[in-house]
Amino acid sequence: MSDPANDRFGESPDFTVGLEEELLLVDADTLQLAHVADKILPHTGLPADRVDHEAFLAEIEVRSTPAESVSGAVAELREGRDAAVNAGATLMGVGLHPDARLFDVQLVRSERYERVERQMRGLIKRTPECALHVHVGVPDTGAAVAAMNGIRERLPLLHGLGANSPYWFGADSGMASSRAAVIRAYPGRGIPPVMRSWDQYLACLDAVRAGGGPTDHTMVWWDARPQPRLGTVELREVDVQTDLESAAAMAALARAIMSRAVEDPVSDPAPEQALHWSSFRAARDGLDAEIWFDGSPRPLREAAEAVLDRIGTTADPEIEGIRRIVREGGGADRQRAVFADGGMPALLRYLADGTLKGSDPLRVVDG
Repeated sequence: MSDPANDRFGESPDFTVGLEEELLLVDADTLQLAHVADKILPHTGLPADRVDHEAFLAEIEVRSTPAESVSGAVAELREGRDAAVNAGATLMGVGLHPDARLFDVQLVRSERYERVERQMRGLIKRTPECALHVHVGVPDTGAAVAAMNGIRERLPLLHGLGANSPYWFGADSGMASSRAAVIRAYPGRGIPPVMRSWDQYLACLDAVRAGGGPTDHTMVWWDARPQPRLGTVELREVDVQTDLESAAAMAALARAIMSRAVEDPVSDPAPEQALHWSSFRAARDGLDAEIWFDGSPRPLREAAEAVLDRIGTTADPEIEGIRRIVREGGGADRQRAVFADGGMPALLRYLADGTLKGSDPLRVVDG
């Protein structure tokens, strides 16, 4: 267990980006969950810091090393996907499997996940869920506090832009991200507290422990959190993206938000309840949500454009993919369009093909 007081901030160049994506393993023929991670991982040819277990045997996590560019990090995700496929995997990049049966779950047998199972009991046995994680390197604890406050303000925006799980257990959930509803059942999830100082962050961890929560800070599962052992601030709870172009856009936006917040720290943090409710609305309505933005409710699309205008031309070029999502629709919109045309079989095939290619098959067909 790492000690958050012994951090590694500043050991890498400022604002490096590292990515982690959780991907479902499915049967090549039925496209239903396949609990075969233990069979796939030994044959990927990549080390565990690049492709490894997550909690579920029907899931793997593909990781990049810290990179100075988003394109470099995403290229390593592409390499990880290819390595898993070459090892025999059929992958599906989606927040929840759209047609999985409730409790069709097998957990990885490790000390960490056995601890999680003891704590979460039946909650972790409902269905595997998959997120995209974005790590941004920061120079010191003061920058970590500023980056945390900055990304906290924009979590509803990020949740809505990245929503990619409208279906669960064979039916439309009515949510753009049904995964958001699943993970909110876990304790400690959601909007993090405002960080006034690093000492306050450490005091928050003490309060978690005092209330019966985990003693391991890596199991404090806010939607964004410091990762002292890596020297990063981590955006945690956005649905995994089927296509890598969307993953790149989300990563570029998250990095730009954090770097801007370090340069110009948030002076008037948004009310906690406003962000909690906006986060729910973003998970429910996706791009059509109205969210709290700079002191008042705003349509999510308007908020996205406002943030992009403020960031300007200094961000990674991949951030322009956010405008594509706003213009053409997000993952939830595309999934519903495919389902309307071909039902569940077409949707499962679309997700598997899109994950394999790393691009959206609809956009390839449409030119």
